[in-house]
Amino acid sequence: MLAGLVHEMIGSPQGLAVEAYDGSRAGPADDGAPVLVIVRPDAVARVVMRPGELGVARAWVAGDIDVRGDLWAAIGELEHFNGAQVPPSAVVQLLRHVGPSALRRMPPPPEESALRGRRHSKARDADSISHHYDVSNDFYRLFLGPTMTYSCAVFDGVDTPLDAAQEAKYELICQKLGLAPGMRLLDIGCGWGGMVLHAARHHDVVAVGVTISEEQAELARQRVAAAGLDGKVEIRVQDYREVHDGPFDAISSIGMFEHVGRAGVDDYTSTLHRLVRPGGRVLNHAISRPPARTSSGRLARSRVTANRVAEALGSSRATRVDSAFMDRYVFPDGELFEVGAVVTHLQAAGLEVRHVESLRPHYAQTLRHWVANLEANWDEAVAMVGERRARVWRLYMARSARGFERGSIAVHQVLAVRPHPDGTDDLPLRPNW
Repeated sequence: MLAGLVHEMIGSPQGLAVEAYDGSRAGPADDGAPVLVIVRPDAVARVVMRPGELGVARAWVAGDIDVRGDLWAAIGELEHFNGAQVPPSAVVQLLRHVGPSALRRMPPPPEESALRGRRHSKARDADSISHHYDVSNDFYRLFLGPTMTYSCAVFDGVDTPLDAAQEAKYELICQKLGLAPGMRLLDIGCGWGGMVLHAARHHDVVAVGVTISEEQAELARQRVAAAGLDGKVEIRVQDYREVHDGPFDAISSIGMFEHVGRAGVDDYTSTLHRLVRPGGRVLNHAISRPPARTSSGRLARSRVTANRVAEALGSSRATRVDSAFMDRYVFPDGELFEVGAVVTHLQAAGLEVRHVESLRPHYAQTLRHWVANLEANWDEAVAMVGERRARVWRLYMARSARGFERGSIAVHQVLAVRPHPDGTDDLPLRPNW
């Protein structure tokens, strides 16, 4: 009975079965079909008392619902359902079946973030980064692999190993930045040090990496020492806005811009301009969103105002990352910009954008590698961080892979130059990247 109600509520998908704790089943009888499992009555209570995606997310994290079988296929069947469109009549039927227990208010899982203070203040940003990154370095290693690189890789083909694709990404960025021996490189949001290590090893630069994650910095310093690069690479626990020892010859920012948000974008771009020397290059590698559209499907536009260049595009405002699930459990306060807005903001700060490249299919492939690694090491992951947090990462990475595959999110590298006063720079006329 309950399985049939739920199957109808989620749109009666032809490729997804539903099983419930009352022994009922609905949907295809094919043993190969993925199955959405309603594990306990708490799942109904969470969705009824908190309609929308957040109720569904809490049920998933708590283990009140689960998926048996092909997770990718299940997500494909469910990607248009977020719990918000359940008709009142269906809720009434659920209440009749489950009884008063469906009206219980339940506390959210403890893994849900509860940030305080002004969005994108330094203190709140530090708490946000800590929520996501200060989980366990060993946990991240389970799915990231030896490179400890938590950003989109660049693949030559479907058979390219993940580690080789991550090194190829770093090398691509080094080529775009024109790194040469003796240059000073600043890597903003350096993570576990992958970019600065690659640049120092292969291009003989002097590199500074900044992060506001204590756990990342600790491991990055260990990796620098193990590589014998103590005199070439410095890792700092420092907000990028507090870096004052420029100028640098080049700046990379890889997977950090998503944490800046609309409130911080002007500080971010002006800091890039302040810290890079005239003629120096900046590369911003970040997830982006599609352009805003009107209800008719046309691209949104807005007129240019004299006092806000950044509003030249209707899509120039940042939007919160993806979903209630992502905001509460994965990237608190994360915001995505459309790539045209990134270009607009960089150029408004005095940086000339010279090259833009989309890596969207590469991120889908990267995430599929990460999910496969996490699933292969599932028992160890649960032992490290607990089942609920491991469930958060498994769902978020699988959903994100689907988002990159279908184009609801993208990732772009934007290369900009701070021109000399006479407009010159040393960027090749026809770069061969």
